[in-house]
Formats: sequence, C-alpha cells, structure tokens
Amino acid sequence: MDYPVIAKPDISQLKAHPNLDDYAGARATFQWDSIREELDGLPGGGLNLAYEAVDRHLKTARRTKTAMIWEGKNGEEERYTFEQMAGQSNRFANVLAGLGIQKGDRVFIFAERFPELYFAVFGTLKRGAVIGPLFSAFGPDPVKDRLEDSGAKVLITTPDLRERVKDILPQLPELKHIIIMNKNGRFKDALKPGDLSFEDLMAKASDQFQIEATQETDYSIMHYTSGTTGKPKGAVHCHRAVLGHYATGKWALDLQDQDIYWCTADPGWVTGTSYGISAPWTNGATQLIYEGGFSANRWYSLIDKYKVTVWYTAPTAIRLLMKAGEAAVKRHDVSSLRHICSVGEPLNPEAVVWGTRVFDQAIHDNWWQTETGHILVANYPAMDVRPGSMGRPIPGVEVAIVNVETGAILPPGTDGDLAVKPPWPGMFQMYWRNEAMYNSKFKNGWYITGDRAHMDADGYFWFVGRTDDVINTAGHLVGPFEVESALIEHPAVAEAGVIGKPDPIAMEVVKAFVSLKDGYEPSEPLRQELMRFARQKLAAAVAPREIDFLPSLPKTRSGKIMRRLLKARELGLPEGDTSTLEDD
Repeated sequence: MDYPVIAKPDISQLKAHPNLDDYAGARATFQWDSIREELDGLPGGGLNLAYEAVDRHLKTARRTKTAMIWEGKNGEEERYTFEQMAGQSNRFANVLAGLGIQKGDRVFIFAERFPELYFAVFGTLKRGAVIGPLFSAFGPDPVKDRLEDSGAKVLITTPDLRERVKDILPQLPELKHIIIMNKNGRFKDALKPGDLSFEDLMAKASDQFQIEATQETDYSIMHYTSGTTGKPKGAVHCHRAVLGHYATGKWALDLQDQDIYWCTADPGWVTGTSYGISAPWTNGATQLIYEGGFSANRWYSLIDKYKVTVWYTAPTAIRLLMKAGEAAVKRHDVSSLRHICSVGEPLNPEAVVWGTRVFDQAIHDNWWQTETGHILVANYPAMDVRPGSMGRPIPGVEVAIVNVETGAILPPGTDGDLAVKPPWPGMFQMYWRNEAMYNSKFKNGWYITGDRAHMDADGYFWFVGRTDDVINTAGHLVGPFEVESALIEHPAVAEAGVIGKPDPIAMEVVKAFVSLKDGYEPSEPLRQELMRFARQKLAAAVAPREIDFLPSLPKTRSGKIMRRLLKARELGLPEGDTSTLEDD
C-alpha cells in the first residue's frame, strides 16, 4: 500500500520553531567545525563528553536548571540540577582515581536506571576511563563475555544483579573492583566480601575534580554488538562522538532549552547512551528518567504528569501501544508532546499513520547503528514525512546506495547496500581486539552497513532489509520488512517476522511468523485469511507461502525482531549469540 505523504504545516504553526528549518541550505553549506564551535572544549584544551554534557552549563543560567527528573518503579521521585550532576559525577571521578583507575581503563556498569548510574557514567568519562554499559537483564554468560573481552577493571552493579552473576566473577582476573550500588538501602546485607559500597565511597569523595585532559580521539564508550555467530564485538567510540550526539539532538530530536525529554531506551544500549545521556544534556534539556518497564497506561501517565514535549522510543513499543488501543491514550492528556521519534528497527508505515491520528503528529523514524554512534538518516520536524521511510541524511554526512563490489553509487529507485562515507564524528574506532572484523566493514572508500535500502528521487531512504535477510524467491528479491508491514495492516496482527525458507524449486519461499492482538486466537481460517490478505497487498510471488502463529516474536532488548533466530529455530540450526534476546 502506498501511504500519502504527511505534509507538515508552515513552520509558524509548529509548537516550537525547529532547530533545522532549512534542510537543503544546511546540507549545502554545513561544516562540522561549526558544531565544534558551539561546544566549549575543555578549559585547558581537548574535548570531553562529560564536560560538554554537564560542566559547561555551570557557566550559564542552566547551572541551577533541573537536568534530571527521576521516577522510580515504586513512584519515588528525585530531581537534580546541572550543578548537582557535576558535583556527583566529580565525586565518582575521585572514587575511581582513589582506586587507581587510569585513563583508558575500562569501567563497566550493570545496573537499573538509577540517578547514580548517570553520575557513574559521567564520572568515568571525567577520569578519562572508558565506560561500558551493560543491559540489566543480561544473564551471567553475556556479562562474562563482555567483561573478559574488554579487560574491565571495575564493575558497578547492584546487590541483586551481583547475585545473578556471582559465579562468573572469579573467572575474571583483570576485574579488580566490584562496586555495589544499593539505591536508597533497598537491600539488606548488600555487600559480599571484597565488595565496595558505592554510597560509602561517594560520601567520602570530594565534589571537586580536575577533568582528565582527554582529546577528541581518546576512547570514551564501548558497546557490544551481537552477530549470528561468534562472540559479541566491542564497538569503541571516542569523545569526538559528542559532536554528532549534540548536532543530531538538535536536528533530529529538535531538543530545545524548554523541553522535557524522555528517551525510553535503556542506557545498556547505544540509544540509551547517545540519546539517553549525551544528546539531551549537551543540548541543555531536562530529561525524564523512568526506572520501570513498559506499560501503556504508565507511559501515558508519565507524559501527562511531567508534560513531556519530546519523546524518543522504539517501534516495538509503538506497536504495543497500538495494541493497547486508542482508548488508553484518551485517558490521559498527552497534548504536551510536540515531537515524537522512533529508532531500533524500521517503523512500519501504519504506525506513522496511527501516530498522526492518535497524537495529532507523525512519529519520525530515523536510522543509525551501534557502529555509527549517532543518527545518520532522519525525518525532521520541518520536513514532510513519507510513511515507511527512514528519512534523509543529516548535514555533514554522505549516505548512499552503493554496489559493494565496486563502490559505485547506484541510481535512485535501485536496491543496494546502504553505505556511509567516512569519517563522521560518531564513527566507531575499532572492534576491541578484532582488527580483521573492523577492516571488513570498510570497502572501496565506504563503511558498509550491512543494510539494504533504496533512495527515491527526492533523497528519502527506504529500508529493504539486512543483507543476509533479503529473500530470493523464484528470482524475486523480497525485503522482509515489506511483507511484515503488509501483515501488520491486518487488524488481527500485532507483530510479524518474515524469513526465507529453503525451497527446492523457488530457492526460497517467504514464511511469516505473527503474534496476534488481544481478542484474536490462532486458527486455520485466520491463517488462510492472512495469506489472502497478504497476496492482495503484495501479489502471490511476494506474499508468504506459510504463516505460523507465535505468542510473541523473539526480539533484542532494543526491540529488533530477531529474524535470524526465527530462521534458526525453523531450520533446526544453531542459534548463535542470544545474549541480546529480550526473553533469554
């Protein structure tokens, strides 16, 4: 189905004048040096992400502005100004210094979304060490893999999570310190022999600290990404990435001084650091941090209570909100929202249209990867939205559809490999201890993303699928996303995942797995109805030949449907690394 373009009103009619009000002009003239000039840099020279996000605001009226509003899962509320954030992160930097942690050492954090987590992140960066965020739902094996590979010297965690991974800790000879964060004394007997108390260390530390003289190319954050085989790979970023975080926070998220911003991504993932830590605070916004998990009613109540203006979430969450129905929205006042964005996997066109109907504004999809460090393609507040498109490239970055073998740029309307011209500020610097894998990502002058897409005549990019997800059925190259989008348009379907299943005649046939909305039950008549529905939308050559019903689809913690896991289970193949699986 072709969805009509969602035209934006005149800029004067928007709730706030957008930061990027002339896309074409910015693309034509932009230089990254202009962003560097908007940031302060360290007083003695150099660049440090923590300084740009927190300390530089102390020279302005933002000093006493609320930087963080934290709501705990039990309804607790805490607020911190930029000045308080600076003091607390200084304390933790001093804690690390007292433990002998040096510039470049790896410090990993395995905790829930507490204010102290953010103090620790900024304190680590101020010390010049490298922060490694871990998702709090990880089991022992993925934690061990990451700590062992990185050579982490410090693990910051909580009593319950320490208990979960206690058996792997003695297997990590490079791990020197375990710091236990016991939020508000929730746990009794929180410390095990050899553990250090976060609260005690912080109470004894000074709130004054001389930030390490880090340079743009010094390492700052490392995120581990999983593939179909082998161990996770540590994508390492440097302090220069803050330029991209700040700029795309301005352009794609449209963050402004008066905003109350909420990013639902966990800080254990790159979205939760780039856009749940760096981008909002470098732009001086007030950020809502919510400890709890997904609940449609709870999420809407948070938007209502705190008058959230800019909201960044994931397609999976949006589909769950769609599943909850429009009545859930109407029970709350969400009129404060002025800009909504989504990332994690392509946003189905139906979800964009649904957002326009329910929130009176489009949901703006954007594209980037762990390796890119920040948003590279986006839909912008002042630009018309084409449902299903990831948008257009940010100023200062060249994105193209290329022939991976030659590096030649392909013409509009042609499917090919989505590629980015190096360098850009957030580009990862290495896969930790895996130079060969890193080098394999760059060919003929391009970073090859592993995504297939096409660009239309107006410069909008459209996702087709991962390179290894594209289905070849009887000579037809079928993007799974196209089939999934069609199935989701059926009123019974909540989520869909599509794979290519080997076939002796057609090479592959399209097989779909669907989970149903509340009120619908799996049945053979419904299966046949869905197959007819898809054939009507996609034609017989492209539509699924088989459909299975599942209670839910396997997803990463960032919300991406794990098609390769669906395929492995269907064909009885090894599942590979499942450390990022939502329900491991």
